[in-house]
Amino acid sequence: MIPAVHPRGTNVGGLLRYLFGPGKREEHVNPRLVAAWDGAGPFTQLEPPARGDGRRDLRRLTELLEQPVVSGWNPPAKTVWHCSIRNHPTDRYLTDDQWAHIAGEVMAAVGLAPHGDPAAVRWVAVRHSNDHVHLVATLVRQDRRTAWAWKDKLHAQQACRDLEERYGLYRVAPPGAGSRTWPRPSELNKAARLGRTDRRGRPHASRDRLRREVRAAATAATDEVDFFGRLRHAGIQVRLRYSPRNPDQMTGYAVAMAGHTTHAGEPIWYGGGRLAADLTLPRLRTRWTGAPQQPAPPSPARLAGLAFPPRGLYRRAVEAIDRATAAMSSSADPRVAAAIGAAAADLLTATANAWERGRGGLLTDAAELFDRAAHELQRHQGPARRVTQAMQLRSMARLVTLMGVISGDEDTAAALRLVYTLAAFAEHLADIRETQQCLHQAQAARTAAAMLRTHVHPKADAARPPSPGAAPPGAQRESITRRDSEQRSR
Repeated sequence: MIPAVHPRGTNVGGLLRYLFGPGKREEHVNPRLVAAWDGAGPFTQLEPPARGDGRRDLRRLTELLEQPVVSGWNPPAKTVWHCSIRNHPTDRYLTDDQWAHIAGEVMAAVGLAPHGDPAAVRWVAVRHSNDHVHLVATLVRQDRRTAWAWKDKLHAQQACRDLEERYGLYRVAPPGAGSRTWPRPSELNKAARLGRTDRRGRPHASRDRLRREVRAAATAATDEVDFFGRLRHAGIQVRLRYSPRNPDQMTGYAVAMAGHTTHAGEPIWYGGGRLAADLTLPRLRTRWTGAPQQPAPPSPARLAGLAFPPRGLYRRAVEAIDRATAAMSSSADPRVAAAIGAAAADLLTATANAWERGRGGLLTDAAELFDRAAHELQRHQGPARRVTQAMQLRSMARLVTLMGVISGDEDTAAALRLVYTLAAFAEHLADIRETQQCLHQAQAARTAAAMLRTHVHPKADAARPPSPGAAPPGAQRESITRRDSEQRSR
């Protein structure tokens, strides 16, 4: 549940006309009041009536909200407070009464309308969609004193975290704890206006598309030369940044997508840190080398050796995951778990890109959740460690990227086993996150594990019927799942 406290304004009537109107793209459906201040009276009298042209008559409601401002002793320059609250797309439908309770709790938490205070500010909650509600208040109390919403954004966030737990809704991580930077409303609106949507029909912002492309290139690359080459090959514009003190030292980069420009036709650039916390150039160098120093250029012989993935790649990847799981369990150093978890996320990302070809799907969604679970909220003290098992997993990720689609029934069975092994690893990572009190990351890991356990590669559906006496694919998956669970319990 995400609260957005908007900049304060001066025209409460204009804001109400927008909320009760059709919206910018006719997205306001059945706008209505669901809550109001104590003593406002029944909604039948407070609800703005419809006029002959279908619009709402908002004069009385506007006057009621402005009365404390007009009679206030020293009203502020900007008297209109506006906050929108949106829940997660996977949450259940909430009734008007439930949204009314949520609105009242948030208004009390920000200090504008404390419970049991009849002289608090006047406010209303307007709902015109299934997944969000708008709160509108005037910042003068009914006893004529000015109401100061001190740290309203922080208190609104804290209230929503509590409401998520009380209503059993999707629990959002605290601000700044995520593994990626989410697109702004303006970016989503632009994507919707241009018809750029994902497979679910939701707006797909250029920031998200770039993040996926950059992460896929970072997963397959061996160093920054290979990384920038892969980005350019994928059609991504790259701009390098150099140190002003040392012009030969590269300190960062920015990327842009073709066709995503400003009004003046200039590309819109995103630095790696604006896409995700671990996509900055120093963090990527640590991923490739195990230390933040600049790596040496790759040799042609080494790149040529990576061009032909060996046979039994997926079987070797499963063995590498098993070794990584054992190493993560036996080590008490949190840096080891961090390195192995991030490398396993790279392997799953590479597998999703190879199988789904950038079109998105169940594996891509699971990879994003897994990456969120592996993201370190705090950088551990001390230098980065070169963990052997993490290096092996990243080698497997690069080979999966080079191999691409699988061929042959043996590869299909081994690839499915890889997915189920990654699901078991995700469950193990969830246990570690719960021990670290990182509940949001634990939830992401368990959700990713559940998605991986239900995945079936398309090639497996087209496989010939099993021979007599062979177990069906569903039973095989159940057997593997049961065996993985038994291994974890031991």
